[in-house]
Amino acid sequence: MGLKVAVVGGGSTYTPELVEGFARRAGVLPIDELVLFDPDEERLAIVGGLADRILRREGWPGRLTLTGDRSAALDGAAFTLVQLRIGGQAARLVDETLPHRFGVLGQETTGPGGFAKALRTVPVVLEIAEEAARRGAPGSWLLDFTNPVGIVTQALLDAGHRAMGLCNVAIGFQRAFARRFEVTPDRVLLDHVGLNHLTWIRAVRVDGVDRLPELLAAGDGLVTADDHFDLALVRTLGAIPSYYLRYYYAPGDVLREQSEGASRAEDVIAIERGLLDLYRDPALDHKPELLERRGGAWYSEAAAALIESLHTGDGAIHVVNARNDGAIPNLPPDDVVEVSARITRDGPELLPTAPLPGEMLGLVQHAKAYERLAIEAAVSGDEAVALRALLANPLVPGSGAAAGLLDAILEANLRYLPRFIPAG
Repeated sequence: MGLKVAVVGGGSTYTPELVEGFARRAGVLPIDELVLFDPDEERLAIVGGLADRILRREGWPGRLTLTGDRSAALDGAAFTLVQLRIGGQAARLVDETLPHRFGVLGQETTGPGGFAKALRTVPVVLEIAEEAARRGAPGSWLLDFTNPVGIVTQALLDAGHRAMGLCNVAIGFQRAFARRFEVTPDRVLLDHVGLNHLTWIRAVRVDGVDRLPELLAAGDGLVTADDHFDLALVRTLGAIPSYYLRYYYAPGDVLREQSEGASRAEDVIAIERGLLDLYRDPALDHKPELLERRGGAWYSEAAAALIESLHTGDGAIHVVNARNDGAIPNLPPDDVVEVSARITRDGPELLPTAPLPGEMLGLVQHAKAYERLAIEAAVSGDEAVALRALLANPLVPGSGAAAGLLDAILEANLRYLPRFIPAG
């Protein structure tokens, strides 16, 4: 029997990546209907038109449905993939620039910008998950690609939903190491540990042999993320930090760079405008090269492969955001972490890994305390809890900055935060 897959945020410029991933797996992933849902009719028509041409070029046998009706999209769906952005790129631009007024770096998933995004996003994704649980097929899954992935997934699992979070950082590293050692990606297994956008790679096992020590000894560019980190720091850690750790290890440098150049949001706004112009071309039937500059590399591979594994129970290893349940021994079992897991029809079986050393553990615990407060604030609309969340955020320098940031964030985002609007 075939599957129905619903994509919430189907008008995203990422969608052509996703549909290519599904089309390549037609032989093992029997999708009868792929539904792209988006309330933006014009954008959905543009992106959906390209998606249809890609699928027809590939000879995909399923049916593509475009709709602005969320209930219809979720009805009977075996998998619901959420890739939305509340407030669009305009809100992202605020997330990246507003913190500068308080001497804090701006970023869409970490720091106060990530907090603002969490406030906007968590209630909406929880609402979608509740409807998907009512309307979806028995045993359906909700897969979150919406940032901040770790916070959103923690909220979903705390609310009892059958969900996982997905990020493309780990698969990007895996593919890079596969190219470096001239092997297929399935022969590379990473000891990838931490929280979403707060992770380290402590081992790079190629055919079971850890090749990280030789990479560190050689000063290979892969271990410094192309010189984003000092080699001495990486060797001290004995692990490769994800790019996002630069916000924690060198916040002053990042803030200075941000103040001297255009924000990433401004770049993405221009790229998206160009992509949508390209997508309008009725002759275009493949993803354009410009999409690679949008970010989200390997998204189609990560998302489609995860759905394939959940459907077939193939036992493949994926890096996912899921409940810890002892995988990292010195973190609580109900903390959502980002680690390698074997995927079965029943969900992820996280691979056990060594405890986090103190320099990693302290930062993870600090960030997780903030994440839990951010979820509580987003769900409750309680300003006191929101202030406590900012006080707990590792990138907010003190109570004065936290109070000023909260007032500014609420003022800039109030249209998206009905829970923070006083009754009466």
